[in-house]
Amino acid sequence: MDTGLHGKIVLVTGASGGIGAACARSFSEDGAKLVLSGYRNFATVEKLLDELPAEGIAIRADVREESDVEHLFTKAEKHFGTIDIVVANAGVWPPEAVPIHQMDLTRWNDTIATNLTGVFLCAREFFRILERRKPQTASLVIIGSTAAVFGEENHADYAASKAAVTYGLTKSLKNEIVRVVPRGRVNAVCPGWTLTRMTEQDMKDSALVKSALQTRAIKRIARAEDIAATVVFLASDRLAGHISGEIISVSGGMEGRLLHTLQDIDPETA
Repeated sequence: MDTGLHGKIVLVTGASGGIGAACARSFSEDGAKLVLSGYRNFATVEKLLDELPAEGIAIRADVREESDVEHLFTKAEKHFGTIDIVVANAGVWPPEAVPIHQMDLTRWNDTIATNLTGVFLCAREFFRILERRKPQTASLVIIGSTAAVFGEENHADYAASKAAVTYGLTKSLKNEIVRVVPRGRVNAVCPGWTLTRMTEQDMKDSALVKSALQTRAIKRIARAEDIAATVVFLASDRLAGHISGEIISVSGGMEGRLLHTLQDIDPETA
């Protein structure tokens, strides 16, 4: 299927992670040109870009820092002339389970700075470019989480940050983008449990896998490519040109209740 993404300039933050890397690969397959950003594992981003056939650049940026984000978008614009699509994927999930009454302000602030402020800074710079360039179309895809929908016990910082970008920013910015780009669109993708390098160790715990799969219709953990396919769909004007302000969960039909007994779940086929 022709997505119409050939030659489009796509900026992906958090490209060192499983979902970010899968997005980069999918856009590359469709002929897009890439701006890949990472921070803590930047060498992984550079290696990924070397492996892909797409024309692109890798730029190190800490999305928590205003100056880094400004540099990221300025360098990308100078290199390619514009940016058509931004995938705001960079984020953190502190693995330690901490109830709110035991959570320190440092952890809270770091999660909010990365997951919420980082998306704000990237969206702001993208919109500034759009205001200057005045294209007819543009797309921002925000990576949220099912934690935004259902919450996440002992990870209130993560759930709050993802709820803010998923609902607060997506629903607000879909109205703002059309003030500068007539057919501009903003949407969000909410992954559920997804097999990536970050979650690979957890997936070896069969009891944990069974518990997770009890809450969804499809008894299988998502792969990063499942998320990337939805991101590419939303980014494409040809496929999703009249979709904006929408929040799509990619979670196997996840609900906030049990759908299967433990006996129904085979972790070997998850």
